[in-house]
Amino acid sequence: MAKPEKVSAVAELKEQFENSGSALITEYRGLSVPQITQLRKDLGDSASYTVAKNTLVKRAADEANVEGLDELLSGPTAIAFVTGEVVEAAKALKNFAKDNKELVIKGGIMDGTPVSVAEIEKIADLESREVLLSKMAGALKGGQSKAAGLFNAP
Repeated sequence: MAKPEKVSAVAELKEQFENSGSALITEYRGLSVPQITQLRKDLGDSASYTVAKNTLVKRAADEANVEGLDELLSGPTAIAFVTGEVVEAAKALKNFAKDNKELVIKGGIMDGTPVSVAEIEKIADLESREVLLSKMAGALKGGQSKAAGLFNAP
């Protein structure tokens, strides 16, 4: 890769780090192009899936002041830059990895904090934000209904 191409690739990766709340690091060794295309579809609008050279990712992460990625950047690396819901992206990666053993989730960064594979799997097991909010609203409404019933009791 020529020097100007590397500079623009680093700038693009830096912008993705800055514009995403989270970055989930994977190893894609053994995946075919159609499989990676399917993974990108599965991620949908919640994340973009980028294959990049480790040295360029390290430079971009340093420029974007992202720490904790160095130990994750070995072997063929691809990054899911999460711009939407982290839960949706983590679920998509976990489900895809379940069906395609070649995809290995290595870890990531969420809100500037390094996260392990176990933490990503816990996040993937959570329900979506909308479901959690509706459960919380239901719990709050249920408590208010009980209180109103007590106040109206003879």
